Amino acid sequence: MELRQLSSFVAVAEELHFGRAARRLNMAQPPLSQQIRRLERELGVQLFERSTRSVRLTGAGASFLPPVRRILEDLRAATRAAEAAGRGESGRVSIGFAGASSHATLPPLTRAVRAAHPGIELVMCGQMYAHRALAEVVDGSLDLGFVRLPVQRPSVSTRVIAEEELVCALWADHPLARRPRIDVADLAGEPFVGFPAGAGSSLREAMTAACERAGHTPRIVQEAPDTHTILALVAMGVGVTLTLTSCMHVQQTGLVYRPLTGPPVLLRSALAWRTDNPSAALHSVLRIAEEVLPEPGAGRDPGS
Repeated sequence: MELRQLSSFVAVAEELHFGRAARRLNMAQPPLSQQIRRLERELGVQLFERSTRSVRLTGAGASFLPPVRRILEDLRAATRAAEAAGRGESGRVSIGFAGASSHATLPPLTRAVRAAHPGIELVMCGQMYAHRALAEVVDGSLDLGFVRLPVQRPSVSTRVIAEEELVCALWADHPLARRPRIDVADLAGEPFVGFPAGAGSSLREAMTAACERAGHTPRIVQEAPDTHTILALVAMGVGVTLTLTSCMHVQQTGLVYRPLTGPPVLLRSALAWRTDNPSAALHSVLRIAEEVLPEPGAGRDPGS
Protein backbone atom coordinates (compact mmCIF):
# COMPACT_ATOMS: atom_id res chain seq x y z
CA MET A 1 0.00 0.00 0.00
CA GLU A 2 1.41 3.36 -1.06
CA LEU A 3 0.72 6.85 0.24
CA ARG A 4 -0.29 7.99 -3.23
CA GLN A 5 -2.99 5.31 -3.21
CA LEU A 6 -4.30 6.68 0.07
CA SER A 7 -4.25 10.24 -1.28
CA SER A 8 -6.12 9.07 -4.36
CA PHE A 9 -8.70 7.27 -2.24
CA VAL A 10 -9.36 10.40 -0.14
CA ALA A 11 -9.70 12.57 -3.24
CA VAL A 12 -12.25 10.23 -4.80
CA ALA A 13 -14.09 9.81 -1.48
CA GLU A 14 -14.40 13.57 -1.07
CA GLU A 15 -15.26 14.38 -4.69
CA LEU A 16 -17.35 11.23 -5.36
CA HIS A 17 -16.34 11.73 -8.97
CA PHE A 18 -13.28 10.21 -10.63
CA GLY A 19 -12.88 13.02 -13.15
CA ARG A 20 -12.92 15.78 -10.53
CA ALA A 21 -10.62 13.77 -8.26
CA ALA A 22 -8.16 13.26 -11.15
CA ARG A 23 -8.12 17.02 -11.90
CA ARG A 24 -7.60 17.74 -8.19
CA LEU A 25 -4.61 15.38 -8.17
CA ASN A 26 -3.26 16.71 -11.50
CA MET A 27 -3.35 13.30 -13.12
CA ALA A 28 -5.30 11.47 -15.79
CA GLN A 29 -8.41 9.52 -14.82
CA PRO A 30 -7.31 6.03 -15.99
CA PRO A 31 -4.23 5.87 -13.70
CA LEU A 32 -6.41 7.09 -10.83
CA SER A 33 -8.92 4.31 -11.45
CA GLN A 34 -6.07 1.79 -11.58
CA GLN A 35 -4.73 2.98 -8.22
CA ILE A 36 -8.13 2.61 -6.58
CA ARG A 37 -8.61 -0.90 -8.02
CA ARG A 38 -5.12 -1.88 -6.82
CA LEU A 39 -5.91 -0.55 -3.36
CA GLU A 40 -9.17 -2.50 -3.26
CA ARG A 41 -7.33 -5.70 -4.26
CA GLU A 42 -4.75 -5.18 -1.51
CA LEU A 43 -7.47 -4.58 1.09
CA GLY A 44 -9.71 -7.37 -0.23
CA VAL A 45 -12.78 -5.12 -0.07
CA GLN A 46 -14.69 -2.84 -2.42
CA LEU A 47 -14.36 0.82 -1.40
CA PHE A 48 -16.69 2.42 -3.96
CA GLU A 49 -19.92 1.54 -5.70
CA ARG A 50 -19.55 2.76 -9.27
CA SER A 51 -22.15 3.32 -11.92
CA THR A 52 -22.27 5.37 -15.08
CA ARG A 53 -24.05 8.10 -13.13
CA SER A 54 -22.56 8.09 -9.63
CA VAL A 55 -19.78 7.05 -7.28
CA ARG A 56 -20.59 6.19 -3.66
CA LEU A 57 -18.59 4.92 -0.72
CA THR A 58 -19.34 1.41 0.41
CA GLY A 59 -19.56 0.63 4.11
CA ALA A 60 -15.93 -0.50 4.00
CA GLY A 61 -14.94 2.71 2.23
CA ALA A 62 -16.75 4.88 4.76
CA SER A 63 -14.98 3.05 7.61
CA PHE A 64 -11.63 3.33 5.85
CA LEU A 65 -11.85 7.10 5.22
CA PRO A 66 -11.40 8.60 8.77
CA PRO A 67 -8.21 6.66 9.67
CA VAL A 68 -6.72 7.37 6.24
CA ARG A 69 -7.36 11.08 6.73
CA ARG A 70 -5.57 10.86 10.09
CA ILE A 71 -2.63 9.07 8.48
CA LEU A 72 -2.25 11.75 5.82
CA GLU A 73 -2.62 14.56 8.36
CA ASP A 74 -0.01 12.93 10.59
CA LEU A 75 2.29 12.72 7.59
CA ARG A 76 1.76 16.41 6.83
CA ALA A 77 2.41 17.26 10.49
CA ALA A 78 5.57 15.15 10.48
CA THR A 79 6.72 16.88 7.30
CA ARG A 80 6.08 20.33 8.79
CA ALA A 81 7.95 19.33 11.96
CA ALA A 82 10.96 18.09 9.98
CA GLU A 83 11.00 21.23 7.84
CA ALA A 84 10.74 23.45 10.94
CA ALA A 85 13.59 21.57 12.60
CA GLY A 86 15.66 21.93 9.45
CA ARG A 87 15.09 25.69 9.53
CA GLY A 88 16.04 25.81 13.21
CA GLU A 89 12.51 26.69 14.33
CA SER A 90 12.13 23.66 16.58
CA GLY A 91 14.29 21.19 18.46
CA ARG A 92 16.10 21.02 21.80
CA VAL A 93 19.05 23.10 22.95
CA SER A 94 20.73 22.31 26.27
CA ILE A 95 22.34 25.26 28.07
CA GLY A 96 24.76 25.08 31.00
CA PHE A 97 25.08 28.12 33.23
CA ALA A 98 26.05 29.27 36.70
CA GLY A 99 23.43 30.91 38.90
CA ALA A 100 23.88 34.52 39.98
CA SER A 101 26.44 35.48 37.35
CA SER A 102 23.94 34.69 34.57
CA HIS A 103 21.31 36.99 36.08
CA ALA A 104 21.76 39.71 33.45
CA THR A 105 22.32 37.53 30.39
CA LEU A 106 20.25 34.36 30.58
CA PRO A 107 16.71 35.81 31.04
CA PRO A 108 16.78 38.10 27.98
CA LEU A 109 18.16 35.26 25.86
CA THR A 110 15.53 32.73 26.93
CA ARG A 111 12.69 35.25 26.51
CA ALA A 112 13.86 36.19 23.02
CA VAL A 113 14.22 32.55 21.94
CA ARG A 114 10.75 31.63 23.17
CA ALA A 115 9.23 34.67 21.48
CA ALA A 116 10.94 34.03 18.14
CA HIS A 117 10.83 30.22 18.09
CA PRO A 118 8.32 28.72 20.53
CA GLY A 119 9.07 25.31 19.01
CA ILE A 120 12.61 25.34 20.43
CA GLU A 121 12.83 23.66 23.82
CA LEU A 122 15.56 25.10 26.04
CA VAL A 123 16.88 22.52 28.49
CA MET A 124 18.38 24.56 31.34
CA CYS A 125 21.25 23.02 33.34
CA GLY A 126 21.93 25.34 36.28
CA GLN A 127 24.69 25.64 38.89
CA MET A 128 27.24 24.55 36.31
CA TYR A 129 30.65 26.10 36.90
CA ALA A 130 32.41 27.55 33.87
CA HIS A 131 35.05 24.84 33.48
CA ARG A 132 32.49 22.06 33.81
CA ALA A 133 30.19 23.76 31.29
CA LEU A 134 33.09 23.97 28.85
CA ALA A 135 33.98 20.31 29.39
CA GLU A 136 30.39 19.24 28.68
CA VAL A 137 30.28 21.37 25.53
CA VAL A 138 33.47 19.67 24.38
CA ASP A 139 32.15 16.14 25.00
CA GLY A 140 28.76 16.94 23.46
CA SER A 141 26.68 16.71 26.65
CA LEU A 142 25.74 20.39 26.28
CA ASP A 143 24.89 22.37 23.17
CA LEU A 144 25.70 25.76 24.68
CA GLY A 145 27.63 26.82 27.76
CA PHE A 146 28.19 30.07 29.65
CA VAL A 147 31.96 30.04 30.18
CA ARG A 148 34.88 32.30 31.05
CA LEU A 149 37.68 33.18 28.69
CA PRO A 150 40.25 32.19 27.70
CA VAL A 151 39.04 29.01 26.05
CA GLN A 152 41.76 27.03 24.35
CA ARG A 153 39.87 24.20 22.71
CA PRO A 154 40.20 23.97 18.91
CA SER A 155 36.83 22.24 18.64
CA VAL A 156 34.98 25.06 20.45
CA SER A 157 33.76 28.43 19.19
CA THR A 158 33.08 31.30 21.59
CA ARG A 159 31.54 34.74 21.57
CA VAL A 160 32.06 37.27 24.36
CA ILE A 161 28.80 38.46 25.94
CA ALA A 162 29.96 40.34 29.08
CA GLU A 163 32.97 41.83 30.78
CA GLU A 164 32.83 41.70 34.58
CA GLU A 165 34.98 43.18 37.29
CA LEU A 166 36.17 41.52 40.47
CA VAL A 167 34.88 43.24 43.63
CA CYS A 168 35.07 42.51 47.35
CA ALA A 169 32.04 41.50 49.42
CA LEU A 170 32.19 41.98 53.22
CA TRP A 171 29.76 42.01 56.10
CA ALA A 172 28.62 45.54 56.90
CA ASP A 173 30.40 45.77 60.28
CA HIS A 174 33.77 44.66 58.92
CA PRO A 175 36.45 47.35 59.58
CA LEU A 176 37.39 47.41 55.88
CA ALA A 177 33.76 48.08 54.90
CA ARG A 178 34.28 51.75 55.82
CA ARG A 179 36.79 52.12 52.99
CA PRO A 180 35.59 53.23 49.54
CA ARG A 181 37.97 50.70 47.93
CA ILE A 182 39.64 47.52 49.15
CA ASP A 183 43.29 46.65 48.62
CA VAL A 184 43.47 42.87 48.18
CA ALA A 185 46.73 42.91 50.17
CA ASP A 186 44.74 44.09 53.20
CA LEU A 187 42.69 40.87 53.06
CA ALA A 188 45.73 38.79 54.07
CA GLY A 189 44.82 36.64 57.04
CA GLU A 190 41.07 37.26 56.62
CA PRO A 191 38.77 34.22 56.55
CA PHE A 192 37.38 33.68 53.06
CA VAL A 193 34.23 32.02 51.77
CA GLY A 194 34.48 30.50 48.28
CA PHE A 195 33.41 27.89 45.81
CA PRO A 196 34.57 24.29 46.38
CA ALA A 197 38.10 23.46 45.31
CA GLY A 198 38.33 21.32 42.19
CA ALA A 199 34.72 21.97 41.18
CA GLY A 200 35.64 23.93 38.07
CA SER A 201 34.83 27.43 39.33
CA SER A 202 36.65 30.11 37.34
CA LEU A 203 35.70 32.65 40.02
CA ARG A 204 37.54 30.70 42.71
CA GLU A 205 40.58 30.62 40.42
CA ALA A 206 40.33 34.38 39.83
CA MET A 207 40.02 35.07 43.57
CA THR A 208 43.06 32.92 44.37
CA ALA A 209 45.09 34.52 41.58
CA ALA A 210 44.20 38.05 42.75
CA CYS A 211 45.25 37.25 46.32
CA GLU A 212 48.47 35.63 45.20
CA ARG A 213 49.36 38.70 43.13
CA ALA A 214 48.82 40.72 46.31
CA GLY A 215 51.26 38.50 48.20
CA HIS A 216 49.09 36.02 50.08
CA THR A 217 46.93 32.93 49.67
CA PRO A 218 43.25 33.23 50.62
CA ARG A 219 42.43 31.32 53.80
CA ILE A 220 39.16 29.70 52.81
CA VAL A 221 37.29 28.65 55.94
CA GLN A 222 33.95 27.81 54.32
CA GLU A 223 33.00 26.51 50.88
CA ALA A 224 29.56 26.80 49.31
CA PRO A 225 28.16 25.58 45.98
CA ASP A 226 26.55 28.81 44.74
CA THR A 227 26.89 32.59 44.85
CA HIS A 228 23.71 33.18 46.87
CA THR A 229 24.91 30.89 49.67
CA ILE A 230 28.42 32.36 49.61
CA LEU A 231 27.09 35.91 49.95
CA ALA A 232 24.67 34.88 52.70
CA LEU A 233 27.62 33.44 54.64
CA VAL A 234 29.57 36.67 54.09
CA ALA A 235 26.61 38.70 55.38
CA MET A 236 26.60 36.51 58.51
CA GLY A 237 30.26 37.34 59.14
CA VAL A 238 31.70 33.92 58.30
CA GLY A 239 34.28 35.46 56.00
CA VAL A 240 34.92 37.79 53.07
CA THR A 241 34.96 36.93 49.36
CA LEU A 242 35.83 38.28 45.97
CA THR A 243 32.91 38.17 43.58
CA LEU A 244 31.82 39.77 40.31
CA THR A 245 29.92 42.93 39.47
CA SER A 246 27.30 40.72 37.79
CA CYS A 247 26.50 39.24 41.22
CA MET A 248 25.94 42.57 42.97
CA HIS A 249 22.20 42.31 42.43
CA VAL A 250 22.21 39.85 45.36
CA GLN A 251 21.35 42.15 48.24
CA GLN A 252 21.68 40.29 51.51
CA THR A 253 20.99 42.21 54.73
CA GLY A 254 24.31 43.21 56.28
CA LEU A 255 26.27 42.75 53.03
CA VAL A 256 28.33 45.43 51.28
CA TYR A 257 30.32 45.47 48.05
CA ARG A 258 33.48 47.47 47.52
CA PRO A 259 35.58 47.91 44.37
CA LEU A 260 39.25 46.95 44.48
CA THR A 261 42.15 49.36 44.33
CA GLY A 262 44.48 49.37 41.37
CA PRO A 263 43.77 48.30 37.80
CA PRO A 264 40.45 46.47 37.52
CA VAL A 265 40.55 42.68 37.43
CA LEU A 266 38.32 41.76 34.50
CA LEU A 267 36.74 38.44 33.62
CA ARG A 268 35.10 37.96 30.26
CA SER A 269 32.01 35.80 29.98
CA ALA A 270 31.29 34.02 26.74
CA LEU A 271 28.96 31.58 25.06
CA ALA A 272 30.71 28.39 23.96
CA TRP A 273 29.56 25.70 21.55
CA ARG A 274 31.14 22.95 19.51
CA THR A 275 32.10 24.28 16.09
CA ASP A 276 30.89 21.07 14.45
CA ASN A 277 27.53 20.93 16.23
CA PRO A 278 25.02 20.48 13.36
CA SER A 279 21.91 21.49 15.35
CA ALA A 280 19.89 24.04 13.38
CA ALA A 281 18.06 24.95 16.61
CA LEU A 282 21.38 25.79 18.27
CA HIS A 283 22.32 28.10 15.42
CA SER A 284 18.94 29.82 15.70
CA VAL A 285 19.66 30.43 19.40
CA LEU A 286 23.10 31.78 18.52
CA ARG A 287 21.62 34.19 15.97
CA ILE A 288 19.19 35.49 18.60
CA ALA A 289 22.05 35.78 21.11
CA GLU A 290 23.87 38.09 18.69
CA GLU A 291 20.88 40.43 18.86
CA VAL A 292 20.05 40.38 22.57
CA LEU A 293 23.55 39.79 23.97
CA PRO A 294 25.86 41.97 21.86
CA GLU A 295 29.56 41.80 22.48
CA PRO A 296 30.77 44.39 25.02
CA GLY A 297 31.69 47.56 23.15
CA ALA A 298 29.93 46.48 19.96
CA GLY A 299 28.78 49.56 18.13
CA ARG A 300 30.88 51.84 20.31
CA ASP A 301 32.54 54.77 18.57
CA PRO A 302 36.26 53.86 18.39
CA GLY A 303 37.16 57.50 19.05
CA SER A 304 35.06 57.75 22.21
